[in-house]
Amino acid sequence: MSSRFEGKIVVVTGAGTGIGAATARRFHAEGAAVVLSGRRKAKLAEVGQSLGSDRYLIQASDVSDVKDVEQLTANTVRRFGRIDVLVNNAGVGARGGFLDLPVEEWHRVFAINVGGVFNMTRSILPHLIETKGTVINVSSLSGLGGDRGLNFYNAAKGAVSNLTRSLAAEFGPIGIRINAVCPSITFTELNMPTFERFPELLRRQLERIPLGRAAQPEEVASVIAFLASDDASFVNGVNLPVDGGLDASTGHASFL
Repeated sequence: MSSRFEGKIVVVTGAGTGIGAATARRFHAEGAAVVLSGRRKAKLAEVGQSLGSDRYLIQASDVSDVKDVEQLTANTVRRFGRIDVLVNNAGVGARGGFLDLPVEEWHRVFAINVGGVFNMTRSILPHLIETKGTVINVSSLSGLGGDRGLNFYNAAKGAVSNLTRSLAAEFGPIGIRINAVCPSITFTELNMPTFERFPELLRRQLERIPLGRAAQPEEVASVIAFLASDDASFVNGVNLPVDGGLDASTGHASFL
């Protein structure tokens, strides 16, 4: 493993499981100190203990709560003195018909998926300006198009994708790069219960992916690390599909 992030301070939200946990481990393995943010302290502690060093800080916090976010930022700067990378990964899903899901679910999805990105970025961006740092948002392939039965999630992730573009345009001139990854099906703690309950849904999803399988969290984490690194120094405002080729298809049935 390289040391691309030696001496860097990386904040990862939703770091207790899935893509967030894999991302924290990846940055740490490449030399960074990582701030593990999430709502479940026990899960964050498991990730921290797996790192094998003291180059981490656990912050039990809710990204939809402005006071929590401000405290996270203050504690990070107090401990490490700077912030170089923000990974906005925390998110929730919502599956169901547009007229069937309760209005409260719409607000919950937006509070975490969009409000969380807003709160974290507003709080940490001044520190990234000082370090010429970078932001990577975890959007979704569902933030680049529509899915039947994912209206609320599509709308929220679409907001994340377009906020990524507009922030990149605004802050690029002062050297701040802001990009997003857009995964398709990834086997995480968040979505596995749905696929275990509806195996036919998983089969239909996988048969549409040219690589024929879902992603592992570590595969998404490696793309996040690339976007945060100097290897991507001229990449800005991109919503990068990490989808096994799903976005390459027209959606038509195979002609072969």
